[in-house]
Amino acid sequence: MTITITPFGAADQPAIEQAYQVGADYVAADLPDQPPFCRQRFMAIFHQPMPGAESVALLARIDGAPAGYLLLDLPQLDNTENASAELIVHPAYRRRGVGRALFAHGLGVLRGQGRKRVSAMSAAHLPGEPDRPSPATAFAATVGAVDALVDVRRRLHTADLDQTELDALLAGARDRAVGYEVVFWRGSTPEEFVADVAYLDGRLLADAPMGDLAWEPEQVDAERVRGTERALEARGKRRYHVGVRHEASGRLVAWTLLDVGAAADWHAFQQITIVDPEHRGHRLGLLAKIENLRHLLAHEPAIRVIDTFNADSNDHMIAINEQLGFRVIDRWSNWQLTI
Repeated sequence: MTITITPFGAADQPAIEQAYQVGADYVAADLPDQPPFCRQRFMAIFHQPMPGAESVALLARIDGAPAGYLLLDLPQLDNTENASAELIVHPAYRRRGVGRALFAHGLGVLRGQGRKRVSAMSAAHLPGEPDRPSPATAFAATVGAVDALVDVRRRLHTADLDQTELDALLAGARDRAVGYEVVFWRGSTPEEFVADVAYLDGRLLADAPMGDLAWEPEQVDAERVRGTERALEARGKRRYHVGVRHEASGRLVAWTLLDVGAAADWHAFQQITIVDPEHRGHRLGLLAKIENLRHLLAHEPAIRVIDTFNADSNDHMIAINEQLGFRVIDRWSNWQLTI
């Protein structure tokens, strides 16, 4: 048995296709309740990267057969001592040294780039088997990675939405949000709000619980927002936004985003929800999330489930999500390794 590790990039379409198939088989085996591995999203990683990031991709083969891949994301604008990783081994080729071979090559790349830390995310347990750690959990322990932040995935089944309860929650939020206006958009952010969205997006890593993850807040400006939007468009993401505008200042002071991937019209992710600290205490987060939930469903009637991730210590956002009907599905680990 011979394991080979080969770098690949945007010009190597056959290798991208082989890596994609590895990812597709992994998702089908280990994450069966999630949408299929999205071909459009994966291809766009190579052809339309996120702004301010460089990536390195490695493909592992056993006797010529694709067996795993490693994607390394190397931030260039901030967090320049850090990297994030996605290491996937095909279910049929586990316990043959593929993960260790990719890991060793990846460490060499990271050291050559002067990176000091690398992080990766994985489900803590196998589906339906809470007492059996996932292969990624076992692997992380063997290489010395630390579980620096626990995220909990919660799911909302849209068929179970209690519209009467939502009406009551929305009315209560509106009563507390006097002097604020709700605005809606799809896709790219209107020019009048892009600077405010940049400010709010840049607050995320400062405001959200980060546990022991050593990631600094990102420096986000309008140009970076537009670059991210182009990358998400290339990935086939249909995005639904609600912002809350402070009428006295004209500023957007709260923002939430739901998105639908290209691989499944029945599934959405609740992404960022953030409120400017100066405007907290007016239920703007709850207001924005309810309005955007209805915004999404008005345009995407096939949606059956919505998933969201929260740090297990983010009590405030968890309370809002559970009011809306989100319930725990599983736990995910954010692994961090000092290089």
